[in-house]
Amino acid sequence: MIVGTRGSALAMAQTKIVMGMLASRDPDLELEVLEVRTTGDRVTDRPLSTLGGYGAFTKELDQRILEGQIDVAVNSLKDMPVDLTPGTKMAAVLPRGPVEDMLLSEVPLEELPSGAVVGSSSVRRRSLLEAKRPDLRVRDLRGNVPTRIKKWKDGQYDAIVLARAGLDRLGITEKGFILDPEEFVPAPGQGAIALVCTEHSPHLHVLQALNDIRTRTEVEAERYVLRALGGGCSVPIGVWASMQGSELRIVGTVTGRSRENTVHVDKVVRLSEMRAELDSIADLLRPAVGG
Repeated sequence: MIVGTRGSALAMAQTKIVMGMLASRDPDLELEVLEVRTTGDRVTDRPLSTLGGYGAFTKELDQRILEGQIDVAVNSLKDMPVDLTPGTKMAAVLPRGPVEDMLLSEVPLEELPSGAVVGSSSVRRRSLLEAKRPDLRVRDLRGNVPTRIKKWKDGQYDAIVLARAGLDRLGITEKGFILDPEEFVPAPGQGAIALVCTEHSPHLHVLQALNDIRTRTEVEAERYVLRALGGGCSVPIGVWASMQGSELRIVGTVTGRSRENTVHVDKVVRLSEMRAELDSIADLLRPAVGG
């Protein structure tokens, strides 16, 4: 099986996790890794929202799958478009890591001085930061995780915001502060790793055996709301679902262009009624999209 991945430190760390799970499942399976350079990797001097939205880190991997150069792609689920490339299939979603965002800073967000420069590549994170602390200077921040941390340590930023899951998977223990996910609502799929292959892959059954039902249910709900809102990475949408027995708690936010237009939803729904409830949640959030 040829496993495709981006070449960043985080992508390779996530691929290592997948390789270990596959090897445990089938010790006789021959595994090979192929690194693929994506648009998001090549273009680092522009905001992600200008690179065609979700898919900047995945579309080249999808192409390699369809061309038969790789058998499966390892993706950070939050980077994937809600509509998969025709001919591909999300074979599995692995057990989820931490969902929260994390502020790398010497002091908590509330104690940053007025005018402090905070870096993030995410429209969602930047909008949330500006809503919480309009006196800060929020600036775009591109590059892989070690590069972003170096820019912070070099003094280009007073603080930066990254996904906690990525820091954990890289074993990075810089001083930081976890941002409350009920307020700084995560991106749909944040903290989850997805495995993508062709619809009729001979490896499909092996990959599907790694699927975590709880995580899959949560992220599918998040992506459903994102799709209903016409979401792309240029819209500051956060959706976080967490299973609680036979129910699913959905926390969603759309940060509008003004604080008055920001909408926040927190609702518990029964799994048996999930589709209709997710539609109603999307309806509540929709007025803030573009607002």
